[in-house]
Amino acid sequence: MTDIEERRNMAGSFAGRAILVTGGTGSFGRKFIDTLLREYPIARVVVYSRDELKQEEMRTNLGFTDPRVRWFIGDVRDERRLARAMNGIDIVVHAAALKQVPTLEYNPIEAVKTNIGGAESVINAAIDRGVKKVMAISTDKAVNPVNLYGATKLVAEKLFTQGNVYADPIGGTAFSCCRYGNVVGSRGSVIPLFLKQRETGTITITDERMTRFWLTLEQGVYFVLRCIEQMVGGEVFVPKLPSMRTMDLARAIAPECRIENIGIRPGEKLHEVLVSRNESRQTHELYDMYVIEPVIRFRKPAVWQWESVPRMEADTEYTSDGNAHWLTAEELRKMAQIG
Repeated sequence: MTDIEERRNMAGSFAGRAILVTGGTGSFGRKFIDTLLREYPIARVVVYSRDELKQEEMRTNLGFTDPRVRWFIGDVRDERRLARAMNGIDIVVHAAALKQVPTLEYNPIEAVKTNIGGAESVINAAIDRGVKKVMAISTDKAVNPVNLYGATKLVAEKLFTQGNVYADPIGGTAFSCCRYGNVVGSRGSVIPLFLKQRETGTITITDERMTRFWLTLEQGVYFVLRCIEQMVGGEVFVPKLPSMRTMDLARAIAPECRIENIGIRPGEKLHEVLVSRNESRQTHELYDMYVIEPVIRFRKPAVWQWESVPRMEADTEYTSDGNAHWLTAEELRKMAQIG
């Protein structure tokens, strides 16, 4: 089946649905909502975020005048506001989070309140409002975390996968997660930094050996849509992604520049992990993604469609440095939309 055919088939799954996106004005949220409005016959989409300026910019500058869009100012810490916003909602995509590693290390309680407390609020409100499906957006930083951001996302994953225990087992809310790597073009991407440094003649990297998983916003959006369609509840979905070397990216963006190695930063990994060795034992492997079962499954769904899918080889891991697919300089420039 081609990508176009798969997307056409998915469109029927979202026909007439009402969808709420927390963090709806972020990089992922904007792309996700734009895709829904252009390609899917949804009934309504609720943009839920706490920044009124970003909502206004999204509404005016991006031309989002579609009558299917609703705008809710609110924080994911506020369960009552979430419950109001989820009235009549079928699907929730939880993309809101505090993400800047140094900021969260300096403000750890705020990180816990938003990334962990906010996850709990989303779960409670979704169950109480009878939402059918909730998909939380996670990160490779949640695997073997070395900083507070990753630790809070690990806890959030556990809350969502085990949130199914609290929902009605027959027709109740289903909770799952999508976990993937670095997104080209998102806020915090290294590309804008390299482009700015290119003007000075010197590019700084933290370690020439560093590798990362890499995908575009569009790829992330379609992966999440596909997983929402297929989810049963309790899964962590992980796409198979290409890897890139930070050194290769720097050379692709600014081949004429001098490259300065400034050393790895606190809370930063040399390589990223999307599926850990411990998780491999409960991971099913498809041709283009992995599906991870909960470590402890307190209640197995009546239909667990992944049972017949082969498992990942035990005690192996899926890492950015051990990947079989590496991006070339040309592919990197194309993904980054750099001539």
